[in-house]
Amino acid sequence: MSRIRVAIADDHAIVREGIRALLAADEGIEVVGEASDGAEAIDLAGKTPLDVLLMDIAMPGLGGLEAAAAIHRANPEVKILVLSQYDNPEYVRRFLRLGASGYVLKRAAGTELVSAIRAVARGGLVIDPSVARSALGESTTDASAAEDPYEKLTDREKQVLKLVAEGATNKDVAAALGVSVKTAMSHREHVMQKLALHNRTDIIRFALRHGIVQAEH
Repeated sequence: MSRIRVAIADDHAIVREGIRALLAADEGIEVVGEASDGAEAIDLAGKTPLDVLLMDIAMPGLGGLEAAAAIHRANPEVKILVLSQYDNPEYVRRFLRLGASGYVLKRAAGTELVSAIRAVARGGLVIDPSVARSALGESTTDASAAEDPYEKLTDREKQVLKLVAEGATNKDVAAALGVSVKTAMSHREHVMQKLALHNRTDIIRFALRHGIVQAEH
């Protein structure tokens, strides 16, 4: 039987090393790549044959939420398993809408992570019990997603929203996304128009209220 090909996306090298060491003990799993941010994760998923991508949420530049949207659209065969410190039901709902296959809390990871990887690789859905009830207690149907203003945005606009909410300038956004400053400004204007926002403060408030960024950012 072929081994499950896994990649790890987390901005902390020590976390990636710990996960790699944990998974190395299982003969049925092979770690085939690592990424330190969302942009690297998107690139990795596009170039390396993967079965499961372990995805952190809070990473510099492009975070897990924005990267997951782009990866699922371009490489739907890759199973995304979120590995996060945040027990925020809103995050779980958003990732499920994007097609993620699981959400596991870092504090509960260990042998449970191996089981979760095997489950999602088989096509299952894994959600940490501590957030499952609250996350699934509200509708995650297409109708509820359609009512979510965040879903009006394109993948690129979602990336821009997060970057701007975290304090990035137009020049910073352009550098992070590999586009011109003019294009970055255009994306930002589209975000504000679609969400009826008027300034950076509005953008930050929207991002906090909708679980796009955490308050400590």
